This record gives sequence, C-alpha cells and structure tokens, in this order.
Amino acid sequence: MALHVDYYASLNSPWAHLGAARIVAMTAAHGASLRIIPVDFGSIFAQSGGLPLPKRSPQRQAYRMMELKRWREKLSIPINLTPKYFPSNELLAACCAIGLRETVGNGPAIALAHAVLKAVWEEERNPGDPAVLAEIIGGLGMDAAAVMALGAEPRWAEMRAADSQAALERGVFGAPSYVIEGEIFWGQDRLGFVEERLARG
Repeated sequence: MALHVDYYASLNSPWAHLGAARIVAMTAAHGASLRIIPVDFGSIFAQSGGLPLPKRSPQRQAYRMMELKRWREKLSIPINLTPKYFPSNELLAACCAIGLRETVGNGPAIALAHAVLKAVWEEERNPGDPAVLAEIIGGLGMDAAAVMALGAEPRWAEMRAADSQAALERGVFGAPSYVIEGEIFWGQDRLGFVEERLARG
C-alpha cells in the first residue's frame, strides 16, 4: 500500500534545499503522495526550545557550517554557504505555496517552495521581494499575477499559523521534517530512513 508523507519545510532552510530533489524523487519512486506544509519555525522554536541561528552558541554555528560544507560536497549541490538574502522574509512565498496546495495541488506548491529555496541558496536572489517572487513563479510557467494575488489572501496566513501549531502538537520541531503515519524523520540526513519506511509500505 502506498504511503503519504507530510513534509514540513522552512523556505529559508538550507537543509530543506539539500533534501528537496531527493524527497520528490523518493516519494515518486515508491508511489507515495507528498504534501508540503511550509510552517513558521520561528513560532515552533519559541515553543519547543529551539533557537534561531543568530542566538545559537558559536560552537553550534561553526558546526553547522562544517556540516553544510560536507553535504554540499557529498550531494554536489552548489549552495552558497553565506547567501546574501538569508534569511529572507518567507511569509508571502509560504502563503503562495499554501494557496497553490489548497487550490491547485501539491505538485505546484512543492515546485514553488523548492524554487524559492534554490533562489536563496544558489542564485543569490531575494524571494522576500515581491518582484523577485513574481519572477520565480513566472519561471515555473505559472501565472505570476494570479499566484501572487492568491497568496495575498489572508486565509493562507491563518492556515499557516494553524499548520504551525498543529505541527508542534504533532511533535515537529525542526526543518525539514517528514512525517509518515505519525513517525517523524527530522533532517535531510534522515532521508535514508524515509526511503526504507516507504519501501516497507
């Protein structure tokens, strides 16, 4: 029996970007459905004991950089370790993705989220700028004006807040997290376990 994956992502996370292509390919290979949920990890951190990057200890920040270098080399993904527009304001992009998910489907929502991550981590672009976000949307072959108008509807910000609280209550505390039948896999470095779970069905 095919499984379903709830994919909790931050649209600023380098780890979500590093795992983006693999989670899409993995779920497709196993016939699993994939639903992206771009939640507010700032609010989740505030309630789960996590810290935003600038508030982490120097040791943790240094180790993060070492890990980014390792994974960049291992996966051959040319991320910029200190991108110009990190962190970007992800609210509008997240609302556009949620609006697409709820009105069009998971595929376009995931494509947009991953294009936003690529813009930050590979292209030195600022998806927090509405003009840049519109360019990203148009580059995916979507009607940028329509998607931007959709994302501006207040209901999606409200849904994001509700999704963030539901994620916290579910036990999600970090990005990316992949949830299969209640089992949480935190981090793109756990995708091997995700694949094993999908293979079991």
